[in-house]
Amino acid sequence: MLGIVLAVINFWLFAQTLLNVIPGIRGQLGVEETLADLAVSINSLFSGIFIVVAGGLVDRLGRAKILYLGIWLSIAGSLLIALTPENLGGLTSAMLLGGRVVQGLSAACIIPATMALVKTYYEGKGRQRALSYWSIGSWGGSGFCALFGGLMATSFLGWCSIFWTSIVLSVLALFLLKGTPESKAEQDPAAERRVDFTGLIFFIVMLVSINVYISQGPNIGWLSLGGIALVAIFVVTGLLFLQIEVRSRNPFVNLKLFSNGTFTGATLSNFLLNGAAGTLIVSLGLVQVAAGMSSLQSGLLTLGYLVAILATIRVGEKLLQRFGPKKPMLWGSMITGVGILMCSMTFLYIDQYILLSVIGFTLFGIGLGFYATPSTDAALSNVPDSEVGSASGIYKMASSLGNAIGVAISAALYVAGQAMDPALIQSWGLFIGRQDNVALRFGGAIGLLFNVLMVVIAIASIIVTVPSEKQKDSEKTKHDEVAPPPIGN
Repeated sequence: MLGIVLAVINFWLFAQTLLNVIPGIRGQLGVEETLADLAVSINSLFSGIFIVVAGGLVDRLGRAKILYLGIWLSIAGSLLIALTPENLGGLTSAMLLGGRVVQGLSAACIIPATMALVKTYYEGKGRQRALSYWSIGSWGGSGFCALFGGLMATSFLGWCSIFWTSIVLSVLALFLLKGTPESKAEQDPAAERRVDFTGLIFFIVMLVSINVYISQGPNIGWLSLGGIALVAIFVVTGLLFLQIEVRSRNPFVNLKLFSNGTFTGATLSNFLLNGAAGTLIVSLGLVQVAAGMSSLQSGLLTLGYLVAILATIRVGEKLLQRFGPKKPMLWGSMITGVGILMCSMTFLYIDQYILLSVIGFTLFGIGLGFYATPSTDAALSNVPDSEVGSASGIYKMASSLGNAIGVAISAALYVAGQAMDPALIQSWGLFIGRQDNVALRFGGAIGLLFNVLMVVIAIASIIVTVPSEKQKDSEKTKHDEVAPPPIGN
């Protein structure tokens, strides 16, 4: 299990450190702000794009085999980023973005493979406990990433040490996982096994076009010809993708899984809550630029987030066993929303904002801790064993795409809000304290409030789609009361 946790942590801890340290990396490498923001989100984007393909390969080729491939890709991606040269224009951009893309492909392999191994080798409460440890690697890694990244970046080792450390732990994970028995899903010999390349291509074009539009909008112009063309490409390829998937005998995304309300609610809310990762890039970036904090100082604001999420993930497991998945998913989402709302109060004095941010990030961690295990269990325990790899791929695709899109939109709103006339903002009389940074603070508030909106939509989706335990018991009773079919004539 330790090897699995280390493999998972390589994405959620090391790859996600850019959420906090990107301002310093941008300055040292000499890249533009919009390109740096693209580097932050592009690994989650490619993880989300290819995670379903990898989920299918996990079922067909073997879970351990795809896990090993993912770890080797993690090593390659970290190596590319660590060796990225400074101020060499296209070469610098290519190595930085290339390394992030490879990290995304690594996560696409590791995430469904590890979840499928947990589903295969653990049962009942043992599986719930294993999922808690898995969640510690993912949610806990994301909780520690800001503080860890700031600590490493401000040390004498520099930000490159983040990725050298990732390589070392990847090698350790390979050693710990050596000898893991192979596991494959039972496949129908008559089933079609071709990859839906047509659907995959349209899916890639759809997501890349909207991500480029969001992240590069300030440069190309939101309503420019290029911007409108990107939106048109997104809409057309999205419609074609849905049409292809509905008709395909072997779809890239198995839309039939969404006929299960519990799986749908868990996946949609997972997408939205992972999108709230935009809170980190906006809030931590804001205090660095507007208040002059270092990446380490800003990372310390998330210490309560780390402690809270590690302390409450097992609590979420117990709540799942006591109440079923719906209530802890709702409670966790509500607490998360309150925490982000506190982080959005950028109109206060800096010392007041720091205090509220510490409390807000702590509540953020408590909420995600309550939510993580119930949501994961709800998604995986309601699908057939033969589709667990694909289902886990779709579920974690929601995590990665939510992260990518949430970060991209939050960063774009943060940058766009800064274009507001400072004199107009000052005339409202809302922002107290320093007035030379009101545009930055206004942009930060807009970006953070968008994350609150995503949490509100997540709560609504859980209420509508995930059945309560009483509803499940009622449906089971009705099913048991149905008369058995007659035997013979």
